[in-house]
Amino acid sequence: MINVIDVALGFGERVLFKDVSLKFTPGNCYGIIGANGAGKSTFLKLLSGELEVDRGEITYPPQLRMAVLSQDHFAFEEHRILDVVVSGYPKLYSIMKEREAIYEKADFTEADGLRASELEGEFAEMGGWEAEAQASILLSGLGVTESDHEKLMKEVSESVKVRALLARALFGNPDILLLDEPTNGLDLDSISWLEDFLIDFPNIVIVVSHDRHFLNAVCTHTCDIDYGHIRMYPGNYDFWYKVSRMLQQQMKDEKKRRDEKVKDLKEFIQRFASNASKSRQATSRKKVLEKLEVDELQPTSRRFPWVGFKPERDPGNNVLRIQNLSKAVDGKTLLSGLDLMVNRGDKVAFVGREHLSKTALFRILAGEDKDYEGEFYWGQTMSSSYFPKENAELFDNDDSIVEWLKRWTTSDDETYIRSFLGRMLFSGDEALKPVRVLSGGEKVRCLLSRMMLQSANCLILDEPTNHLDLEAITALNNGLIEFPGVVLFTSHDHEFVTSIANRIVELCPGGVIDRMMSFDDYLRDEQVKVLRDELYHGHVIAEI
Repeated sequence: MINVIDVALGFGERVLFKDVSLKFTPGNCYGIIGANGAGKSTFLKLLSGELEVDRGEITYPPQLRMAVLSQDHFAFEEHRILDVVVSGYPKLYSIMKEREAIYEKADFTEADGLRASELEGEFAEMGGWEAEAQASILLSGLGVTESDHEKLMKEVSESVKVRALLARALFGNPDILLLDEPTNGLDLDSISWLEDFLIDFPNIVIVVSHDRHFLNAVCTHTCDIDYGHIRMYPGNYDFWYKVSRMLQQQMKDEKKRRDEKVKDLKEFIQRFASNASKSRQATSRKKVLEKLEVDELQPTSRRFPWVGFKPERDPGNNVLRIQNLSKAVDGKTLLSGLDLMVNRGDKVAFVGREHLSKTALFRILAGEDKDYEGEFYWGQTMSSSYFPKENAELFDNDDSIVEWLKRWTTSDDETYIRSFLGRMLFSGDEALKPVRVLSGGEKVRCLLSRMMLQSANCLILDEPTNHLDLEAITALNNGLIEFPGVVLFTSHDHEFVTSIANRIVELCPGGVIDRMMSFDDYLRDEQVKVLRDELYHGHVIAEI
């Protein structure tokens, strides 16, 4: 158990935490959520002892072993990858290295023999004989090929380093596991493997992540960092989000009787407790939820943006036709003879590893790039609005947010414009900030405000969830689900793609895979897996 007792921390005049008291117990996975800059990573550093509290204390039994996901990708450059993983269990690694050093001695003494005997006993008791095999299993599960296991860290790609450091944290069944954004840099197969690993993990896991699918799969509890306080809720992110919104509505709506709201909440909790896909975590959540009283729940005071896209007119039957579209940059082919028909009602997720190809296609469709071969035709009823992945140029000026947004609308009504900014959490004087100084998340919210004002019936979005916190991602997600027009988008957010797309298009080096199905069904489809392998290995040249 970890006890956090009356903890406070500040940097200068900025107070990050005040009077925080929590308990973390074995068998549970705790997701740490909060707005950008709220202190999620800082809280993990307090738990690990990397930072000291200003007041209060954090305690856990001294015999417990804590493992932390390292963020320094260059800390072990001269070490073999298998050794890096095993070093995640420092005591075992120290014994292993001392043992090896003794046996390598040319003048092996009697004292060396006695020490070696002691080490052999400890080594065997701690599972040393299976250590490298276990390390290999972790690496393979995270997508590191066996040919890389014996290499030095400096000899492998950044992606392999990320996986090796994650395997290091997971190695040896630590009593406490602290993970800061563990899914960054992982592909979907590796994330799925990590989810299964953590679901079966018997000890304490505390994780910071912006991946809602991951948080929903693994978390038994959600810890919300909210204006200096941390409130712990039973259940995963979806449960926290839905209950928080219901509680906020209950507080706002004075006309409805409280008893009716309490009944609604109890019914929701009961449904949620019985609706889970992962057995171990579901059982743990269910036990907590069954004991939960509505009066124990408090709504978050954090503000949520509101995202809603209302097209000026409905799309017609002719939406978009792409014919023989090709694009190359510096001799590299990004698009080759692409043919695609987009229909009314389509919400198309463009997926796959060819990120430059997806961005190139979106820039062409949005009219940002005129240097291409082939043709595309928008239907007469169609109007489009574009969210670019790279947006720095749009904000390279001294306009205020209000002035900047006026550029993208025909309305001169400042009150009307400010209403959109208010929805996106730019209220009062915040709407007068110069756009040049905005953070990444604030720029994204400005771009989404622009799209709402443009009232287009086709939205083109290139990685719109980058830089957003979980609340803004969820708001955008809900806005696109409810949008009645056509959506063309790409995103690394599994939940975002799964909940919005009804059609999946994967741009591969040897062609295109195009399926009318959900993202989860697409990932499970065996025919798609065979096709993808062929298209990436050049066996099929024609478009599928």
